[in-house]
Amino acid sequence: MATTKPSSASDHLFSLVWMGAVLYGVAFFLQNAYNIRLQAINEFGPVIHEFDPYFNWRATQYLYENGAKKFLKWFDHMVWYPLGRPVGTTIYPGMQFTAVFIKNYIMGDKMSLNDICCYMPAWFGVIASFLVGCIAYEASLEGNSMTLFGALLDALTGHYTEDASVSSPKSTGYYKLSSYIGLYSPAVECAVFAMGFMAVVPAHLMRSVGGGYDNESVAVTAMSLTFFLWMRSLRSNEKHSYLFGILAGVAYFYMVAAWGGYIFVLNLIGAHAALLVLLGRFSTKVYLSYTLFYVIGTSLAIQVPVVGWTPLKSLEQLAPCVVFLGYQVLQYCEIMRKRNKWSRSQAWKFRIQVGSAAFVALVVLVMAVTPRGYFGPLSSRVRGLFVPHTKTGNPLVDSVAEHQAASQQAYWQYLHILCFLAPLGFIFMLFRFGDSASFLLVYAFAAYFFSHKMVRLILLTAPIASSLSGIAVGRSVAWCLSAFMEEDDTKKSTTKKKVDENGKPKGSKKKEKKSSSDDKFAGIAAIQQGFDEASKSTEGKIVKGIASIVILGSLYYQATSFKSYSWQISKGLSNPSIILKGQMRDGSVVTVDDYREAYWWLRDNTPADARVMAWWDYGYQITGIANRTTIADGNTWNHEHIALLGKALTGSEEEGYQIARHLADYVLIWGGGGGDDLAKSPHLARIANSVYRDHCPGDVTCRAFGFVDRQGTPSPMMERSFLYKLHSHKLRPGVVADPTKFEEVFRSKFGKVRIFKILGVSQKSKKWVEQNRECDAGGWFCPGKYPPGLKDILGKKKDFAQLEDFNRGPLTKSIKRNTSRT
Repeated sequence: MATTKPSSASDHLFSLVWMGAVLYGVAFFLQNAYNIRLQAINEFGPVIHEFDPYFNWRATQYLYENGAKKFLKWFDHMVWYPLGRPVGTTIYPGMQFTAVFIKNYIMGDKMSLNDICCYMPAWFGVIASFLVGCIAYEASLEGNSMTLFGALLDALTGHYTEDASVSSPKSTGYYKLSSYIGLYSPAVECAVFAMGFMAVVPAHLMRSVGGGYDNESVAVTAMSLTFFLWMRSLRSNEKHSYLFGILAGVAYFYMVAAWGGYIFVLNLIGAHAALLVLLGRFSTKVYLSYTLFYVIGTSLAIQVPVVGWTPLKSLEQLAPCVVFLGYQVLQYCEIMRKRNKWSRSQAWKFRIQVGSAAFVALVVLVMAVTPRGYFGPLSSRVRGLFVPHTKTGNPLVDSVAEHQAASQQAYWQYLHILCFLAPLGFIFMLFRFGDSASFLLVYAFAAYFFSHKMVRLILLTAPIASSLSGIAVGRSVAWCLSAFMEEDDTKKSTTKKKVDENGKPKGSKKKEKKSSSDDKFAGIAAIQQGFDEASKSTEGKIVKGIASIVILGSLYYQATSFKSYSWQISKGLSNPSIILKGQMRDGSVVTVDDYREAYWWLRDNTPADARVMAWWDYGYQITGIANRTTIADGNTWNHEHIALLGKALTGSEEEGYQIARHLADYVLIWGGGGGDDLAKSPHLARIANSVYRDHCPGDVTCRAFGFVDRQGTPSPMMERSFLYKLHSHKLRPGVVADPTKFEEVFRSKFGKVRIFKILGVSQKSKKWVEQNRECDAGGWFCPGKYPPGLKDILGKKKDFAQLEDFNRGPLTKSIKRNTSRT
């Protein structure tokens, strides 16, 4: 694209003012992105939020103190007692390595590791906002000058417009003056407004507020970077843009290291590469872009321990591999076509022959390796995207609220006005179509489909909704501004054209190549030209000016409303959950810090080797803050072990005690109403029953365990339970925990947490666990075993097929051997 130079001092001045406005807009939106994410830190201080972030914090601390080598061989015996868990090889460590890098090489002693972890979501939220602007910019450049319908007709007729011959509309007026420095309007306006939307959209805020040290806070940034670089590698009219495919592969590696959602990124780019073939847009540049991305990205991805060879074995990731192989076949056919100068029919005949041979070879290969168990099954979470909620067959997965389907209310809550602007931007994109812009088409459909299936995945809609909304608003604003800066047509009519010696305009001998679809849309072009001519009349300019003022005023009103809404939602999202603000009856506001107080009490008042039984939700916080051993946590890799915990908590007081005395020294209970342990307990009972079928005989969903009315009256089974006795101990009439088995040792200030000491703990079992771990040849992989005292209970279980167990292998096999022995 040639850079347009200003023709006068006034034009130069306008261009400088325009550039200053753009820079101010970028700075304003990015500053807004940072400030809105710091509400939690400003109100509660640098406190890590929720549950999972405490595991990430503990892993980061271990990496910082022990180095990468020990981290990758870290087998943690303080979790999933007595089994333990290999941490360094079973997590996505990108965020932890990033935090340690910032601490060691950027911040040093200026900021503590805890503070870095708290601020990282805000930092990466700002970067993600900028990258989404870059995505919108790439999708709005002049090279995206086709229409989707024209591209489809070209594909059907076998016509392909070479990259270098794609004609772009010439810039005039406002567009010409604002594009002379190498940035192009309205692409810049689209980018700026896309940044503004991404900066405050609640769908992104829910995983990027300060203190929310979760994988998604970094992964959305890595995902946006990968998408931008992929689109950049396809930019029109640049011969070597495919080299950005290399950077896209590197960015994808960072995405893989940061979050398991990398599967979405890989499949999305693979789907787009396939779409380009269907649209007839396959070329050497497209081939090189995807090949470089896939080869480099996959080669680096398999270096991540938790991923390994799954990109080439997992059914969830094989489609992009098939696209890659298909690209090799297509490129070979193209090379042969050009070398032999074949006609279209000859080229298609050769493609069919080569494609058939490749397909047969692939089928033979698949049939050869499938019986050997080469391909891995779909995980429960992925299967849950294609079946209704609560029907995945895994009560543990179904018990998580984030796995339920998204409703229209959820979309409005997290996207707000973007629900209307994004479809408008989508329509604009259909008429400004190109290789890069077509990626947003695939992204939009995929993000909507998956987010509709699982509310948690609304997070994936934030970049695409912001990009499309930025395109809609950016193009609208640019059109409105151009209405006030029309070029004087009288000057153009009085200017004589330069002619050659034959009296013809110079350059008439060079005909610009056009897509074959141009002729098919001649009627539409004529209508558009008629509107353009009408808008240049005096009346047309007046109407256009009035319309521009109305549109700009409406956009400003909606923007301020959206900003206010986002700040209000951000305040709710910024609640760290581990600290609460409450209002007393006299109206005074108090800080409820019961949960941390309980963990601090455990840290300061129990032996270092104390084991704490609690529902798995709190496991990360207990190990992260109290530094004490837990029975289970949010990793949920072992369904049978969680079922054993659920059986202990929801079984009778005596049965629960007989399990607990072999596994724990203390029991921690969340009370105080709301979402406390008693409210969650029906899910616990169902999970227990999925493995221990005698828990609720003849009742698959364990309906016998629960509340019988809205007043919270427990069913007989719940009333007899271990959990109910401890939860309601001396709070409800007649409910007292057996004093020969339990002693209440801590109750938090506002009654949110209670801790009981287990009396009569089996020291024999505790010692046995310590002395009977099985280590492999490497000496670091040492899974534990259940003590013999649990043999009778474990003998009643029926293993539940845990498809998403990424620890499957030596650990799982060892655990199964151990349970069978005891």
